[in-house]
Amino acid sequence: MSDIASLLIERAQALVPLLAEHAAEAERQRKPHDDVIAALEEAEIFKLMVPAEHGGFGLDLDTFLEVGLTLAEGDASMAWVTTFYIEHCWMFCHFPEATQKQIFAERSYALAPAVIAPNGTAEPVDGGFRLNGRWQWGTGAMHAHWIIVGARVLREDDALDFRFLVMPPEDVTIDDTWYVDGMQGTGSNDIVIKDLFVPETHSTSMMDMLSGKGHGAKLYSGPLYSTPMIPILALAASMPAVGQARAAVKRFRDTMQERILYGSADKQADKPAAQIRLARADIEAKQAELLLRDVVREVMELRTDATVDDRARWVASFAYAVDQSKRVLQSIAEASGAHAHFQSHPLQRAVRDVNTMACHVVFDLDQNLERLGKAMLGQEPKGLL
Repeated sequence: MSDIASLLIERAQALVPLLAEHAAEAERQRKPHDDVIAALEEAEIFKLMVPAEHGGFGLDLDTFLEVGLTLAEGDASMAWVTTFYIEHCWMFCHFPEATQKQIFAERSYALAPAVIAPNGTAEPVDGGFRLNGRWQWGTGAMHAHWIIVGARVLREDDALDFRFLVMPPEDVTIDDTWYVDGMQGTGSNDIVIKDLFVPETHSTSMMDMLSGKGHGAKLYSGPLYSTPMIPILALAASMPAVGQARAAVKRFRDTMQERILYGSADKQADKPAAQIRLARADIEAKQAELLLRDVVREVMELRTDATVDDRARWVASFAYAVDQSKRVLQSIAEASGAHAHFQSHPLQRAVRDVNTMACHVVFDLDQNLERLGKAMLGQEPKGLL
């Protein structure tokens, strides 16, 4: 691992207490805390995947994994925003070169939501597109330098054509819709666009980016920029859950040492049932983490050479790791007493956050396991892999 990779991981570790300190306030205000965003900027975390040509570090998925898991121990919402900001910087690298230079001109990273679902329509006009639509789940919209959305291009022959388009935040409306029971601190509000002209140069093929054949694959030598998008997206989304499970196990171990059970003079740490629950939670949390590590290793090894079986297993593994993390948190909550349900307690927030996170479309466990089963049997799985 390079010196800069090790330095970024150390900086992430140093930021964990700050994320934890501001988690409750971020939840109350329903968006990331300004001080945390500023600290992450100062630590240069968002430059992780930006190519050196734009002043970034060009680091690969192994460093992304370490930084994401580490930050997740502090706060799920802020880790989620951070890992997606990093992944969206990678997405910028697949827009036309002139647009990249514009995006990275002011700073060597750019904070942006990226709603990949093509919920809008892009009508071809002279020099670009007329864009309309409403996009939900705009993680990162509240501190955005730029906005990325997906849209279907309205072709006269009805041919399927999907593109990502980028625009400055002043060209869109952020609709305050983020009233949810988990992941409140992400501020993932709706993005509304009406009759906006977007130049052709501010768009790129969605299919090229998904397949690892975007502009970045031609512009930059590092293999990161010829990696298919879905494994990177799924990794960004899964690290906050796995990191929260890891943190909860540590916290449970520590509180067991002091907690006296009702009707007994014994500490919880002296009870065999509690010892078994702790051990099981520890192993299950490590299983989830090892699944991520295994997939990251394979993605870095195979990239675009991956088979359908490989890609189906990767996405199913991410979904399984998140489901496992959710179960770890629930098990710990069941043994943590009523005090863990006070709003001041981090465990209740972790349970709500990861339960909400697990509802992300990429983590539909039944669907992902079905796809993997089909692939293993030589049948064609449907959906993005």
